[in-house]
Amino acid sequence: MSAAPRFSPARLVALVALGLVAIGLSSLAGAALGAQPISLPLALTDPGSIDAELLFGLRLPRLALALVVGAGLSAAGAAYQGLLRNPLADPFVLGVSGGAALGGTVAITAAELLTRAGLPLSPELAIGPSAFVGALLATLLSFAGGLRHGRLDPLRALLVGVVFNAFAASLITLAKTAIAPERAQELLFWLTGALGHEPPHRLALAALATALSLAALFFAAPRVNLLGLGDDAARSLGVPVAATRALVFAAASLAVAVAVSLTGLVAFVGLLVPHLARLVLGPDQRLLVPASALFGAAFLVLADLAARLLFVPLGTELPVGALTALAGGPLFLLALARERRALPG
Repeated sequence: MSAAPRFSPARLVALVALGLVAIGLSSLAGAALGAQPISLPLALTDPGSIDAELLFGLRLPRLALALVVGAGLSAAGAAYQGLLRNPLADPFVLGVSGGAALGGTVAITAAELLTRAGLPLSPELAIGPSAFVGALLATLLSFAGGLRHGRLDPLRALLVGVVFNAFAASLITLAKTAIAPERAQELLFWLTGALGHEPPHRLALAALATALSLAALFFAAPRVNLLGLGDDAARSLGVPVAATRALVFAAASLAVAVAVSLTGLVAFVGLLVPHLARLVLGPDQRLLVPASALFGAAFLVLADLAARLLFVPLGTELPVGALTALAGGPLFLLALARERRALPG
């Protein structure tokens, strides 16, 4: 197999241009198609038409949400894979998404219980911060559990994440029994990974937080590449190992927390897109992080479009998280089998 092409600024610019084209084409498809197809020229020229109401009131905000969530989850997945030197690393598998979901669930449950006690509290104000704290704690748990003789063992970290996911799922199930049935139904719908319609101010804040996370991950990419040589070798080359890990874990956790607080658990996006990008571009984080962000955004727009169209004859809509889980589960098993074949002995 030929070696992966080397990094160059020209290659990065070409990659970004290609990713922006993919985002543009997928967004055009997502805007025009759906249970009710619309005419984009009519929507843009006649503000009072039904097409314009559908486009600006429903589809464009949903497209923006899919772009933010897809970019954040995919870039976080690429960063985790580079940091742990394991292509199986993914926010969902590592338990980071589960930690964010647990944090959001705690916020929703606390708001419900406080409201019953006569202290009304809007859960929307607490979901984001609670999801970030949950994601960060889950990241720290996976990292601490993955340490072996003072060194990070990627397989141990993955196993800790899998176990924590099961633990978080149990606590979420327990929390659903403590709240009203209608609120429990809302929580269940949120956890399936459905793209809704966020207020503009919340969407803008999410986009800003995700952009800051992506900038930090791209800034750390050269040092993450050097960490792939091993901690001792990276230190000898001047890499602050602990600080780099802390920065990447915090930035990736922020992106995951933003995504989960908005859409719930959209599984395996952080595995699918970086894994395919790695096959084409190689392991260089300077290319993988922007490629994963751009093509992850386009991928989730197309996945959401497929989720909207699949069950149109039945008059219902599949949550996009269910669709990505159906696609990502088999890929995870294939990647796991490939890793096992690569092990010595």
